[in-house]
Amino acid sequence: MDAKWRKRVAITMVLVFGSLLVYFGTDGLTAFTVETARLNELIEEQPTFPDVTLEDSEERVYSFSEFDDKYVLITFIYTSCTTVCLDLEMNMAQVYNKVPEEFIGEDISFLSISFDPTVDDPETLDKYKGYFDSDGETWRMARIPDQQELDNLLDEFGVIVIPDGYGDYAHNAAFYLVDSNGKLVNVMDYQDTDGAADEITRILESNRGNQS
Repeated sequence: MDAKWRKRVAITMVLVFGSLLVYFGTDGLTAFTVETARLNELIEEQPTFPDVTLEDSEERVYSFSEFDDKYVLITFIYTSCTTVCLDLEMNMAQVYNKVPEEFIGEDISFLSISFDPTVDDPETLDKYKGYFDSDGETWRMARIPDQQELDNLLDEFGVIVIPDGYGDYAHNAAFYLVDSNGKLVNVMDYQDTDGAADEITRILESNRGNQS
């Protein structure tokens, strides 16, 4: 085998090996970023919402079982955020308004959870919810006072929160849809409000059809 032929074989092997790495590293070419691959894995695992105690803007204290028999669309925010959280909650409001009213409060609840419980007390959450026309009932804003419970939830749902040491956080953002059994069934792009509302409506209609 001459040098030119050996070079061709070597290049071919590198290309094949590289293609295999891309294929398996992107979940069969369905995920082209680390974040997408991570979310795909999260959806496949379908973790269950852990046992936590919530305190909402109305100073009510309860477990997540408060939402038994309902789907819950969840966002993770902190009220002093001046960047992505504002877009996230404005888009949450759009989805809330796009889902047919007949499902709101009956088949689905909306829940924004603060990951900054020391700052985001009920009074702060009550003021914050007013910016987005949250009614505090069918769309609640709450904190998890127990840091260990909060950390467990963030870990289970793949929510990355990195404090910068100055009161702000770097974090990812999405819509998290939990079913009536507390299982995470979808993680949706918060920027695609039409797509999220359509998918949620489809799921709720199908669920009602299965119950009839």
